[in-house]
Amino acid sequence: MSSRRPAVLLAVLGLALVLAGCGGLASSTSQAPDGGPALAEVEPLTDPLSHVGESTAVLGDTSISPVADGPQPELPVTVTDAQGSEVTVHDVSRILALDLYGTTARTVFELGLGKHVVGRDASSGFAEAADLPLVTANGHDLNGEAILELSPTVIITDTSLGPWDVMLQMRDAGIPVVVVDSHRSLDTAGDLIRQVAAALGVPAEGEKLAERTTTAVEEMIEQIAAIAPTGDARLRMVFLYVRGQSGIYYMFGTGSGTDSLITALGGIDVATEIGWDGMRPLNDEGLVAADPDLILMMSGGLSSVEGVDGLLERVPALAITPAGQHRRVVDMADTEILSFGSNAAQVLEALAVAIYAPDAA
Repeated sequence: MSSRRPAVLLAVLGLALVLAGCGGLASSTSQAPDGGPALAEVEPLTDPLSHVGESTAVLGDTSISPVADGPQPELPVTVTDAQGSEVTVHDVSRILALDLYGTTARTVFELGLGKHVVGRDASSGFAEAADLPLVTANGHDLNGEAILELSPTVIITDTSLGPWDVMLQMRDAGIPVVVVDSHRSLDTAGDLIRQVAAALGVPAEGEKLAERTTTAVEEMIEQIAAIAPTGDARLRMVFLYVRGQSGIYYMFGTGSGTDSLITALGGIDVATEIGWDGMRPLNDEGLVAADPDLILMMSGGLSSVEGVDGLLERVPALAITPAGQHRRVVDMADTEILSFGSNAAQVLEALAVAIYAPDAA
C-alpha cells in the first residue's frame, strides 16, 4: 500500500466478454465533434493530487492514416485463429470486421484495405466508416440477415459480440470467419494488428502498422512520464465499469487491460495493489482498500448514474476516498477508452490531458 496514507485491509475473464455480459456499451459513435488538445500544447497541473473536479478525455484527430495505399493481399492464406480453428481465406474483396470497440475495423482501414469493408458494427463510428450499413442491432447484437445481405467474403471478429450462433450461421453459409484474440491491453495491441493482417493476406503491412503503433505508444508514455508525478506522489487510479440502469458496478484489476493503461498513464493501479484480479463486482471494502485518488470510467457508465453526484450517491464508500472527496473522475467514450488498437497512443494522450491538465480537456 502507498506510504502516503494508511490503507484499509481488504480466472481473469476476457475483457470484452465481461463487458458484453454486463450490458454492453453505449451505441453512440466514438468520435467527438471537437478534438482535444495535444499533450505538448497544455500546461499540466503543478499538483495533480490537489485538483478538485471531474474531466472528460476527448481524442484529437481520429482520421485514418493507412500504412499502405491499396496493398495487394497474398491469397489464399490459411491461419489458425484464436479459437484454434484453421481458416482459409480466398477473397478479401468484401470484408466485415466486427467487435465491441470497432478496433478490428479501424485496423483494416489502417492497413489500407478500407475500400473493401462493406459494413460496420455500432462502435465503428470513425468518419471513414460512418456511412457503411450497420450489421448490429440494439447496440451490439449481431444481425445475421443484415450480414448475409452484404455477401461478405471474410469476417474478422472476436467473441465480444453476440449471439455467437450468428457467427456459426455464417460459417455454415461458407463464409470464412477468423476469430482474433478478445483479450486486450496496451501490450497486445501489436499482436491484434498482426492477427488481422495475417488473415487478410497483408502481413508486411501488419508488421508496419504494429511497429508504428508500438512506437507511438512508447513515445507517448515518455511524454506522460515527463509531466506525471513520480514515486509515492503518483496518482492512485482505478477503473470502474458501471451500468446504473442495471445495478452493475465492477472494479477492474490485474489482467483486465486497465492495469496496463493506468501504468502507462503514470499512475498506480490500486486494484492490482490490493490483489484484485480481473474484473469483479465492486464492494465497499475493496474500494476503500484501494483508496484511489482518481476514477477512470466510460462516459456511458458515468451518464448511466447521472454524473459524479449520482455515482457518489450509488457508491457511498467512494466518498471516503480521495477520489470521491475531490470528485476526481475522468471519463472517456465507451468505444475508445479500452479499445487498445492502432490509435492507442491517441487514447493515452487524451486521457493524460484530462488527468494532468483537466482545464484544457
